[in-house]
Amino acid sequence: MWDWLIAPLQYEFMVKALLVSGFVGVVCGVLSCYMTLKGWALMGDAVAHAVTPGVVLAYVLNLPLAVGALIFGVGSVWLMGWIHKQTRIREDAVMGVVFTGLFALGLVLISKTPSNVDFLHILFGNVLGIPTSEMVQTLVIGGLTLGILLVFKNDLLLFCFDPTHARSIGINITGLHYLLLTLLSLTIVVALQTVGIVLVVAMLITPGATAYLLTDRFDRMLILAVLSGLGASGLGTYLSYYLDASTGGCIVLVQTLLFLLAMVWAPKYGWLRRGQRPG
Repeated sequence: MWDWLIAPLQYEFMVKALLVSGFVGVVCGVLSCYMTLKGWALMGDAVAHAVTPGVVLAYVLNLPLAVGALIFGVGSVWLMGWIHKQTRIREDAVMGVVFTGLFALGLVLISKTPSNVDFLHILFGNVLGIPTSEMVQTLVIGGLTLGILLVFKNDLLLFCFDPTHARSIGINITGLHYLLLTLLSLTIVVALQTVGIVLVVAMLITPGATAYLLTDRFDRMLILAVLSGLGASGLGTYLSYYLDASTGGCIVLVQTLLFLLAMVWAPKYGWLRRGQRPG
């Protein structure tokens, strides 16, 4: 077992991959609690796909990828809201139209942009080959995101649970709405190198959903989600090394396995516990 743990650490790329994927697991774990409570799973999927053209255009213009992702992430939400108000189309349908349209635009831009960079890494991640500059960018943006989440922890919690009460006591819920969307866009940028755009929604939802099955208290939910994200990132990276498989895919598979275990054995809401209740 000790040799199994130590052997990959002889390689610098594995040390970097474990550090970055673990850090991304922590950031996504914290944000996933708010996404789960707010019921924004589809919103996370939509924004994750909508940032694709922004990331490609930022590369073409030699700008930080975070700038393109932020503009297209927040801009796509504004666009969805505007179309919903101007038409009779339901919000979920508008969301599906906008994010698939922007994702298709991103695929076209990828296919027409000559580059030395393999843009497929944006779609599926490449944490094993992350350069130092992007590692630093990931740590800075992730640290900023975590700091803001901690500062606005209580306001965001009330906004997710009961926005009507939050508005009645003077909290600016419109500002919190767009703050959460901005943090969502930044977190997607943070997770790009680890799992890519296609799988990032799993890191934004699964740890929070797993923790939600295990506890009713938000503080404990945060801790469990962080442990779930961190553990899945570490174990998934190790598995990808020994199986010679996709790192992002392995991380998400481990997260899914943890969710299934919680769904069956959760002390209060698991299938086995519910089956023991009378009536």
